[in-house]
Amino acid sequence: MTLITLIRHGETDWNLEGRIQGSTDIPLNDTGRAQARAAAARLAGASFDHTYASPLGRARETAEIIAHELGLPAPLITVGMREHEFGEAEGLLWDQYRERFGARRDEVPGAETAQQLTERALASLARIDLAARRRSAPRVESVLVCTHGGVIRALLEHASGGTLPAPGERLGNASEHRFAMDGGGLRLLDTATV
Repeated sequence: MTLITLIRHGETDWNLEGRIQGSTDIPLNDTGRAQARAAAARLAGASFDHTYASPLGRARETAEIIAHELGLPAPLITVGMREHEFGEAEGLLWDQYRERFGARRDEVPGAETAQQLTERALASLARIDLAARRRSAPRVESVLVCTHGGVIRALLEHASGGTLPAPGERLGNASEHRFAMDGGGLRLLDTATV
């Protein structure tokens, strides 16, 4: 079994504007960097064996800040934890998105479907779990993964059977969500929004 703490990246200017980032590589702003340091302070009592991050700069920098503050090695990049690809919706404000596409998230040209996102994220976590079990068996390994709101939302929906997050609930920047994974099965342990 592997204990997995997912952290949403810190704030970006596009978050502040209410703009869809998706796979567009938008950097953290100063508030986002402060949120990453605050997340590290909250996590200071926990012990992590490894840190992973999405390849997108906002998640990677969040992971780097947390790893530095906690005295952990540099994060390993895991491509499967990158944000939901929104296709033609990337760069739009959420109001523009709703006006243009309504609730048809899976019909946006060039966008990844919700199912594709969930499968990709689960496969990435399964690879992390397998590597952890190979390194540490029979000891349980604890890893930190810095990723994105869409990825965390998909994993919460999967692990909770669709009951979480609540409709309209926003996952805060630098929020923490704890899971356990054992041979491919994902189980939600705790979720905390910031």
